[in-house]
Amino acid sequence: MPVAELHFYTNPQSRGRIVRWMLEETGLDYDTTVLEYGTSMKSAAYLAINPMGKVPAIVDKGTVVTEAAAICAYLADLCAPGVLAPAVADPARGTYYRWLFYGAGPLEMAVTARALGWEVPPERQGMVGFGSHGTVLDVLERAVSGGPWLCGEQFTAADVYTGSGLVWGLQFGTVEQRPAFVDYAARLVARPAAKRAQALDDALLNGR
Repeated sequence: MPVAELHFYTNPQSRGRIVRWMLEETGLDYDTTVLEYGTSMKSAAYLAINPMGKVPAIVDKGTVVTEAAAICAYLADLCAPGVLAPAVADPARGTYYRWLFYGAGPLEMAVTARALGWEVPPERQGMVGFGSHGTVLDVLERAVSGGPWLCGEQFTAADVYTGSGLVWGLQFGTVEQRPAFVDYAARLVARPAAKRAQALDDALLNGR
């Protein structure tokens, strides 16, 4: 039974790894339930939390949040104000939202399309939100080149979410090994919270 007020539902082979990292960055106390594909993830109990039957999800004192980008944004505001997201009155708040949802929109779609071998015909690029794979990467390359983080000197939830998509893409060949990407990814994975999160999820995976 959950003990902490914040409960995390995940699987170590899922986007739950993004939220695990975010949770470790916050320092918040949380409990974890690992769900399995096709069984507990589709159980009536979990479908009452997330009708999509997917992870990750969190429940914070009865408030349910699904979708990894939304969870990262929620957790950033739940921990100390201004630490993992610029303060509401800070002009950098707009930059933060921009790159957080760039990861959830154009980058996610572009790398997924590339992984599935789906290429948008040039004459139809205006019909899809990300346009083209190359444009998405060019724009992101400029953003991470100004670093060290997407919001300049402040590390934020945008780096957790969008950075996770970039690291994943580099690992699986859906993102080109551009020097700016490789350097940014190295900064991300070197963070103590990222290392803790990976160790926790790897232990779950290896314990099966």
